[in-house]
Amino acid sequence: MRFPNNFLWGGAIAANQCEGAWNIDGKGMSVADVAMFKPNVDKKDYVSQWHVSPEDIAKAKQSDDVVYYAKRHGNDFYHHYEEDIALFAEMGFKTLRLSIAWTRIFPNGNEDEPNEKGLAFYDKVFKCLRDHGIEPLVTLSHYEMPIYLVEAYEGWASREVVDMFVKFCQVCFKRYKGLVKYWLTFNEIDSVFRHPFTTVGIIEENYPNKDKAEEAIYKALHHQLLASALATKYAKQIIPEAQVGCMVTKTLTYPETCNPEDIYLAYKDNRMNLLYTDVQVRGKYPLWIKKYFADKGFDIPMLEGDEEIIAAYTVDFISFSYYMSMVQSINAEKREKVGGNLATGVKNPYLDTSEWGWQIDPKGLEISLLDLYDRYQKPLWIVENGLGYNDKIEEDGTIQDDYRIEYFASHFKAIAAAIAQGVEVMGYTSWACIDLVSASTSQMSKRYGFIYVDADDYNQGTYKRMKKKSFDWYKQVIATNGESLYE
Repeated sequence: MRFPNNFLWGGAIAANQCEGAWNIDGKGMSVADVAMFKPNVDKKDYVSQWHVSPEDIAKAKQSDDVVYYAKRHGNDFYHHYEEDIALFAEMGFKTLRLSIAWTRIFPNGNEDEPNEKGLAFYDKVFKCLRDHGIEPLVTLSHYEMPIYLVEAYEGWASREVVDMFVKFCQVCFKRYKGLVKYWLTFNEIDSVFRHPFTTVGIIEENYPNKDKAEEAIYKALHHQLLASALATKYAKQIIPEAQVGCMVTKTLTYPETCNPEDIYLAYKDNRMNLLYTDVQVRGKYPLWIKKYFADKGFDIPMLEGDEEIIAAYTVDFISFSYYMSMVQSINAEKREKVGGNLATGVKNPYLDTSEWGWQIDPKGLEISLLDLYDRYQKPLWIVENGLGYNDKIEEDGTIQDDYRIEYFASHFKAIAAAIAQGVEVMGYTSWACIDLVSASTSQMSKRYGFIYVDADDYNQGTYKRMKKKSFDWYKQVIATNGESLYE
């Protein structure tokens, strides 16, 4: 067998992009609820798509709109979860990656007691998954920070937020003990620089210059790394069988040429991408980043005991998203650029590019798996990978997404190739297994799923669920544990 018998096939979603029900049953407002769909912005202009200003927040707080604030409606998983989980089970899912919205449990983030209605919702979801034989893989923080903590506490730059988040984690561990074994702390913790507002609640306009904003972002990052270690500590204490992983974006960067200057630029990008796993897996900050702090004059408050906590509570496995590779060049300003989710680089002439500018590189996934396993010798889990495409319904009612099948087949074979070379891969969860609102562009038309949701970019539609051609294809892949890829 090319995949181990216990390989965890499945899919991935996130509360802020699918649940909807943004203001019912006691839920508070999160950073996702102020993100807008901007139809007049170029779909490849990720800087404008992600950016949220203080004025944008103030406007959003006064609005009940659910058309342009698209993450407020998602795909309405909140009311469709039983139907959706039944479809996932029909595909044969072994696992589903999903997140708990912090603001469903603590609406502002700093309440004394949790919101029982929010806790009860996830009780139902996790029990439904268990009833269908699906193992939950739960992310504790997936771009869902309470907006109150952004405005009242300077986001994750405030040390007080660590304690609030840890309290939230402890409540989740105690409540869902026996239902959830696999946990992730922070989604794409490295995205702190790509979109600091969404990741750590940092509003860059609130700082006098770029250096001060960067200092605040590193301060917020330290607090998240500390909180991740503490969450790991309490998960192990409360749920002895728990397995806790980190989650990063794998942004593999190639040099444009064999010019040593190109190689050096690519090396620096790759080293930066490994910073986050170095801390969470090895348990300490690399010396180069500490020197960078000193050279910049950054004051990153590491209190007594912080580094000991980070060293003591490292993760059990490494999970990551992989969508594309990048290219670096000393002549980058003269080259055509491509990118996605704010990761931009020189266009690679050897790769195809999606309509949203994402380069498709399955070989890069194999290289990434080899790179991470050689470095850490820890189990790996691909928890996001997929193709956003503007799927069309044919006259006969079918959705012929052969391009998605081709994409997944090539990436699955890349995983098998890495496993054949000794890499320990726990599982794979596609992003996303059902259509939902895109993280970057807040669109429904950027579709990722095996399941089509009848809703458009302007929240028009029935929300009916429909199987795409890739649904039955993935079902066969899972049923044969990957062997159907080679028939």
